Amino acid sequence: MIVDGVVIEALPSATFRVKLDDNREVLAYVSGKMRLHRISVLPGERVRMEINSATDTRGRIVRRL
Repeated sequence: MIVDGVVIEALPSATFRVKLDDNREVLAYVSGKMRLHRISVLPGERVRMEINSATDTRGRIVRRL
C-alpha cells in the first residue's frame, strides 16, 4: 500500500518516524535507491512510502515529495 506522510523525527540507524495523512505514526527506513543516489530526508519533509500489509507499523520511504 502506498501512502503519503510527513517526517516528524529522525531516529538512529537511518530510520524515521512518519505521521501519515490519516494521523497514524509508523517507523520507516529509506529505500536502497534513495541511499544509492544519496537523497537525504529531513524532519518536516513530505514523503511517499510503501507500507507492509502484514504489519501497519513499519514502512519504506520510496520518494521525497
